[in-house]
Amino acid sequence: MKRIGFLSFGHWQDVRGSQVLTGADALLQSVELAVAAEEVGVDGAYVRVHHFAQQLASPFPLLAAMAARTSRIELGTGVIDMRYENPLYAAESAAAADLISGGRLQLGISRGSPETALRGYESFGYVPADDETDADMARRHTDVFRAAIAGAGLALSNPQMTGVSQPLAIEPRSPGLPERIWWGAGSRATAVWTAEQGMNLMSSTLLTEDTGVPFDQLQAEQIRMFRDAWREAGHDREPRVSVSRSIVPIIDEETNRFFGLRAQADATDQVGHLDGGLARFGRSYIGAPDVIAAELAQDEAVQAADTVLVTVPNQLGVDFNARILESIVRDVRPALG
Repeated sequence: MKRIGFLSFGHWQDVRGSQVLTGADALLQSVELAVAAEEVGVDGAYVRVHHFAQQLASPFPLLAAMAARTSRIELGTGVIDMRYENPLYAAESAAAADLISGGRLQLGISRGSPETALRGYESFGYVPADDETDADMARRHTDVFRAAIAGAGLALSNPQMTGVSQPLAIEPRSPGLPERIWWGAGSRATAVWTAEQGMNLMSSTLLTEDTGVPFDQLQAEQIRMFRDAWREAGHDREPRVSVSRSIVPIIDEETNRFFGLRAQADATDQVGHLDGGLARFGRSYIGAPDVIAAELAQDEAVQAADTVLVTVPNQLGVDFNARILESIVRDVRPALG
């Protein structure tokens, strides 16, 4: 059975109609939505990470809080911008949250995406070297982070305290966490690189390239190239692949009021310019549950992935999103294979 997770950007805004007015609301409701999602049979609770914006930012305290209130559901990120991260502190925090969860973390990381702040990572103290880009820096941070969670010695012990001089690893460490790291890949070439590195693949509703074919076909090609590269690299485990989709079943008057008029307008892909090049944005799936199920059954990338992350309109509140997720699990997932 296909795994279904939700992905929340954690927006908050004190405007009419919003159920999430403050940062506290966004955090506490994210925990409550994870609890509700587990109760209705959802497999994963994932949060987006943004900085300098009224959205969720520091994921590890939130993931630990979700872990303390749930027992089965996977807990993850989609994705952490590694340009902003101290790799060793992130490794300690990730291991601690994973231990609290009983090994349920699925961490999506990446080189980052366009953001509100101009070079905001520099304000965090991370400046690319003269011979590297910000993407290079993110990958450098990733190398150190992955080495740390795998137990590499990254600091020498103090002989005056320990009697020896030997490499020390971060503590605590969580067994199995190195195999639960995902890379958010926005292109086919990056998916190949992800496979070569031995990370799982996380692909969103946006690809930073366009070949003229429908989004799901381009994303399915990305997944095929990832799996081919994985086999060629000779890794000794099966990788996981997730894709994100905007899915809103129209199940009552409230869902129809908020999304009914968007069903036709959002039913096709969009192509636009992003970071100086063409990008393709995937369509939304809005309508009766049986219609959505039939459409997703024809979505090539959904069929190729093992996990589908449903982007949720978090500002409409926990109850609204729990109803949507329950319908997706009950009415849509059986058709996905």
